[in-house]
Amino acid sequence: MAEFTVGDKDFLVDGRPVRLLSGALHYFRVHEEQWPHRLRMLRAMGLNCVETYVPWDLHEPAPGRYADVAALGRFLDAAEDAGLWAIVRPGPYICAEWDNGGLPYWLTAAVGARVRTGDPAFVGPVERWFRRLMPQVVSRQISRGGPVIMVQVENEYGSYGSDLPYLSSLAALLRTCGIDVPLFTSDGPEDHMLTGGSVRGVLATVNFGSGARAAFATLREHRARGPLMCMEFWCGWFDHWGAAHVVRDPADAADALREILECGASVNIYMAHGGTNFAGRAGANRAGALHGGVLEPDVTSYDYDAPVDEAGRPTAKFWLFREVLARYQQGPLPDVPPAPPVLGEGPVRVALDAWVPLDEVIDALGGPETRTPMPPSFEELGVDRGLVRYRVAVPGPRRPYPLTLAGLRDLAVVQVDGVRAGVLSEQDPVLAEPVAGPAVVEAWVESLGRVNYGPRTGEPKGITGGFLHERQYLHGVRARGLRLDALDDAEAVAALAFRAPVRPGARGLYRGSVDIASPGDARLWLPGWTRGFVWVNGCCLGRYWAVGPQESLYVPGPVLRAGRNEVWVLELESAGEGHVQLA
Repeated sequence: MAEFTVGDKDFLVDGRPVRLLSGALHYFRVHEEQWPHRLRMLRAMGLNCVETYVPWDLHEPAPGRYADVAALGRFLDAAEDAGLWAIVRPGPYICAEWDNGGLPYWLTAAVGARVRTGDPAFVGPVERWFRRLMPQVVSRQISRGGPVIMVQVENEYGSYGSDLPYLSSLAALLRTCGIDVPLFTSDGPEDHMLTGGSVRGVLATVNFGSGARAAFATLREHRARGPLMCMEFWCGWFDHWGAAHVVRDPADAADALREILECGASVNIYMAHGGTNFAGRAGANRAGALHGGVLEPDVTSYDYDAPVDEAGRPTAKFWLFREVLARYQQGPLPDVPPAPPVLGEGPVRVALDAWVPLDEVIDALGGPETRTPMPPSFEELGVDRGLVRYRVAVPGPRRPYPLTLAGLRDLAVVQVDGVRAGVLSEQDPVLAEPVAGPAVVEAWVESLGRVNYGPRTGEPKGITGGFLHERQYLHGVRARGLRLDALDDAEAVAALAFRAPVRPGARGLYRGSVDIASPGDARLWLPGWTRGFVWVNGCCLGRYWAVGPQESLYVPGPVLRAGRNEVWVLELESAGEGHVQLA
C-alpha cells in the first residue's frame, strides 16, 4: 500500500515527488470490452494516470433504482491492470457534454433552481447516491492498495454558483463515505470562478486550453501553496449538430502541453480518448456569452479531436504528445498496442425492408396517454430521452389563425388532420400556414439533449408553454411519451407488426439484417435518412441527423458478431433510401 499526499509544491507518493500525467477517458463512452486497449493507448502515449467522470443519471435512472453501479469499479480495476493511477470525478454534476450534466432528470425537475445548492431537496438525493457509489471508490484507493489517488468535489462549480457551504458539505460527505485520498476542485482560471468554486483545505486546480503561465499565475493569486495542475487541458473540442466540425492543430496543442509541463505542473489531458455518446445521451449547450441563447445540441461522436480517436487509433496529435511526454519518463515508453480489428469484408449493404409506422411504435412501446388542460413536459411524462406525441383539437368552425407551440423544446414535426404541416423549433415555433377549425393537430416533439452547462441546466423539455391558436390557448391536450430505452426490449420490438413500408420516406421503425463473416470496428452510413436513432444487435449507437457535421455512426467491433446481425432505424422525420451501409 502507498500514500498519495499533496505537498506545498508537489504531489507525493510515500514522500517522493511525482508529476501526474493524466488523460481523461470516460468508461461510459467506451464499450467495456475495449477498455483494456484504450487504457494501454494512454499508457503508450506517456501517461501514468487516467481520469473519469461518473454520470449519476446513467446509474440511477429512477429514484432508488440503480443500474450497474459496479461498472465504475470494473473500470478502475482495468486501469490498475494497465499500470495507471486513477482520478475519479463523481459530481454530482459533471458537465462532460452529457445530458443534463449527469444530473438525473427526475431530480432537476423536482428541485428546479435549487439544484447544486445546499437545499435539502437536492442534497438528500446526493447523499443517498454517494453512499451507494462510493464503496466502488473507497476499496480501490491507493491507501488500500488500489489505483485511486484523488477524488473531485463537484465540478467547475465556480462557473455556476457560489454556495460555498454546499461545497464544504460535499467534501465532508466524501470523507464520511470513506474517501481518504486528497480531494480537489477544478475551475476556470478566473477570479469569480476560483472564489465561487474553491473549498478551504481542498486542492484547487484550473482548466484551460492554452496560456498555462497566465492561468497558473491567476491560481497562485488565490492559492499560494499546493501543486500546480491543469485538471482539464482542452486539447480539442466537441461538435454541435448543424455547425462546422471543430479541430485543433496538433502542433499547437503539443506546444500548449509543453508549456504546462515547463511550468512544473501536472496535467490531465481532456480528452485523451473521447469515445461516443451512445443511446442518445449527448447533452446540449446554450449559445452566447451568458449561456442563455439558442440551443446547441451535441453530436453523437465525442471524438473531441483527441490524440486517441473515436475508434481507438493514434492520431498525429498522439505522436506529438508522446514526444512531449517522453521527456518526463524514467524509462522508455511502452509500445503502442495494435489497432483493434475492423470489419473484414468491404462495404456491407443492409436492406431495411420491414417497417412499423411511428404511431404504432409509440402506442405499443410508449407510456400511458394522458389528457390534461395544458401539455405536460417530458419530465412529467417520465421521459428522459426520446419523444412525445401531443394531440389537441382546434374547435370550429373558425377562420384560419396562426398556430404556435409556445415554449417548444426542442424540435417538433407537426401534422394537421394527418397531413404534415411543418417542422418547428424553439427559434421558429409558428406554422407557416394558418390553421382553420375544426382540426386535429399533432406535434411529435423530440428532445435533442438537455443543457449540460450554465444557468439553464435542468430546464424542462417538450411543449413548456402551450398550443396557441392566435392568442387563445387550446386546452384538452392528449400526450404520450416514448422513452428511447423502450426499444432496448428486444421481445417488445419483435412483437410489433412489421411489414413493407407503405411509401418512400415514411416515418417509423425500420428493421433489416445482414450476415457478417469477420466482425470488427465499423462505421454505419445512412444515405438519405433525416433524423433518428440506430440500434445494432440491440445496442443503441445514438442519434443521426442529416444537418451534420457528423455523417456516420461508430460501431464498436464487440457489438457486431459473426453470422446474422440485426439493424433497427427509428426515423422521426423522413426515411432514406431503404438501406444503410456498414463499412
